[in-house]
Formats: sequence, C-alpha cells, structure tokens
Amino acid sequence: MSIGHTLLGLLESGPRHGYDLKRAFDEKFGHDRPLHYGQVYSTMSRLLKNGLVEVNGIEAGEGPERKRYAITEAGVTDVQRWLATPEKPEPYLQSTLYTKVVLALLTHRDASGILDTQRSEHLRMMRILTDRKRRGDLADQLICDHALFHLEADLRWLELTAARLDKLAETVTR
Repeated sequence: MSIGHTLLGLLESGPRHGYDLKRAFDEKFGHDRPLHYGQVYSTMSRLLKNGLVEVNGIEAGEGPERKRYAITEAGVTDVQRWLATPEKPEPYLQSTLYTKVVLALLTHRDASGILDTQRSEHLRMMRILTDRKRRGDLADQLICDHALFHLEADLRWLELTAARLDKLAETVTR
C-alpha cells in the first residue's frame, strides 16, 4: 500500500493535522497495521518537499506546533494517476512452500507432512478470518474476503501438489 497516496487521498476531503491523518488512516485502513506517528510525519515531510501538500496553518499548543496540511493540485493529480494505475498481479512463481516441498523430496524428508502441516495452518488462519469477518463491518468483511480467497487458492494448490507428490518426486530426484 502506498501510504503517501493514501494520506493524500484522505486530505482531499479537507486540510488535516498529522494526528488526524493517522487516526483516519488507522480507522479506515490500519486495522492490522496502524501507522506510527513518525511514519505519518516523515511521509508528510516528503509530500511537502515534493509539492504534493502544503502547510495550511500552524497552531500553537502545549506541545510542539501543529501543522495543518492541505493537498495541492499536483497532489490531486498524483492521487488520480495512482488510483487509475492497476496494481501488478502477484503470480507467486517462486513460492517458499514449493521450495520446501522440493527440498524435502530431494533430502528424502516427508514432503507430505509439510503439505499437511501447511494445510492445517491455512485452515487455522481461515477460521480466524471467518470469525473476524462475522464480527466486522463491511470494510473488515471485504478485507477478510480478500485474504480468504487467497488462502482458498493456496489450499487448492496444496491439494493438487499432494495428489501429484509421487510424480513430483520422480521429476526432482532424477
């Protein structure tokens, strides 16, 4: 995820302080990985330097001065370009799990056990996500669905690999 673009997008609704940006980010996108304040302010500093935001006001408080940031026209254009650019699909052609299975076969270890252990771990994570999905709001449900669909694809691969394990063993141990 591009944190800079996300913060710019949040600024399109109006100027905000760094604290407000962090809170809005965490509420909308950071359920599992909230932003650190330092990350917000270093990102805002970079966006300011690049002309994508400007300081819209400074307020004195009990602590350090609070800057209010506003998005510039260049920032709006940058967000629009980012939103219109499709994300690169991740084909996972060099899977760690595949490497483990092949190495297990090459070293005469139990590749089937590796697949079974991984299947159990995937099912455990699917139960956690399904429970979270049941309790969550629509945004959380959609995030969980995304993760669940990826785990389901992994499970299909695990089943297919288990069914072809003897043939794979013949191929890799020649």
